[in-house]
Amino acid sequence: MNALTNFVSPSPGALPSGPLPGTGRAEFGQASASAVSMKWSALHDALAVVTMLAGLAAESLRPEIRNFPAVMRDAGGWRREVSEQGIDDLAAIMEPGLAALLAVHARGANSGPAALALWQEFHAARAALLAMVPPPQQPGPRRFA
Repeated sequence: MNALTNFVSPSPGALPSGPLPGTGRAEFGQASASAVSMKWSALHDALAVVTMLAGLAAESLRPEIRNFPAVMRDAGGWRREVSEQGIDDLAAIMEPGLAALLAVHARGANSGPAALALWQEFHAARAALLAMVPPPQQPGPRRFA
């Protein structure tokens, strides 16, 4: 590649707005949250295929499952970081698993038992992620003057 790139050096008094350079973690804010939501949705689309191959009935997404990325984004801190890593890990399991299931299915072999095993692994991993949702904030006791 011979593309020219223009780099602009920051002004001497400017402070970085995100993580410090070299920390190994970029801060993308809302765009990152959107990417996580899209990945979460894609995982559930893949789960629908696995569910079909396993011969199970399709499930509808409950709001607490559908809204998980937004809840974790709002929770922030370690919960957000660990949930994003967990979603990435779940994708790393589902991608080759679904590819293998589709290859087996394309050959006309019975992919049901393997699909059921992947379905169970997905549900166990998702349950672990959902367990990280912070408890709802309870209002304190009413105080009367």
